[in-house]
Amino acid sequence: MKDERLLEMTVFKAVAEHGGFTTAAHALGASQPFVSKTLSNLEKRLGVALSRRSTRQMRLTEEGAQFLASCNRILAELDEAEGQISATGAAPGGDIRITTASSFGMDQIVPLLPEFLATYPGMRVRLAISDTLVDIIGNGFDVAIRMGQLQDSMLLSRKLCHLQRIVVAAPSYIARHGTPQTPQDLTAHNCLLWEAPMDHLNHWPFMVDGKRISVNIHGNFQFSTGMTSVELCLAGVGLTRMAEHFAIPAIRKGLLVPLLSDFQAADDTAIYAVYAKERHIHPRVRAFINFLIDKFKQPPWIA
Repeated sequence: MKDERLLEMTVFKAVAEHGGFTTAAHALGASQPFVSKTLSNLEKRLGVALSRRSTRQMRLTEEGAQFLASCNRILAELDEAEGQISATGAAPGGDIRITTASSFGMDQIVPLLPEFLATYPGMRVRLAISDTLVDIIGNGFDVAIRMGQLQDSMLLSRKLCHLQRIVVAAPSYIARHGTPQTPQDLTAHNCLLWEAPMDHLNHWPFMVDGKRISVNIHGNFQFSTGMTSVELCLAGVGLTRMAEHFAIPAIRKGLLVPLLSDFQAADDTAIYAVYAKERHIHPRVRAFINFLIDKFKQPPWIA
């Protein structure tokens, strides 16, 4: 008789993590009826209800939460066992799920993926791009590329490179509105604004007379993705404080002009590869992180 228990565990884990059959089916690359039938068969075999489901939400029962913990442990041990065998000589393989912010992801991560896949032909990359803070454990991601300052102590991280932002504007904007000479002049200029929950980036830091100050900027356009800010700035709509991986190449091409350079404050931030704590890092995760570390040890926008 064919043993379907590992498959059932995998499906149940996906349903629990994604909160429903449809999203779990999408994550697994399976059909929704297959996921529903598999979970139903599992509950029938175990003789207990693992979840309470309604049209809006799914909640684990006490037995379901207990079984999920066991599934996580067993599947993690299976991954570890395979990883240890892979580490003995075979090249890393299998799926790796990655999440990254839109601007850095599209500008820097996506162009590297063809080389990564060519280097590890047994790997399959599943990439999600989002400017919201993703729960990588709850959503089943292996690696997140994050910008800024890290706060989640439940995760491990490797610094890829320093992150600096630069105040810039398009030549067309400067031709119409002039150049700000001091940070205080920004009150007379149209600045592009982040929406919540990233609106803390609307307080721009500067150094004035040896002291660090913060200027609360204003403008007529708000955005939720970094790529939008880049496009609107290039179009001359307003000023923005842009990450240097975009800003430096655009400045070299004459597409943007750096502003208030004499007042620039150093950012105490970086770009990190973030991953869950495990006793042993899976070879596919280690391979991807080491690949990124090598690519960003000399950031391409600085070279």
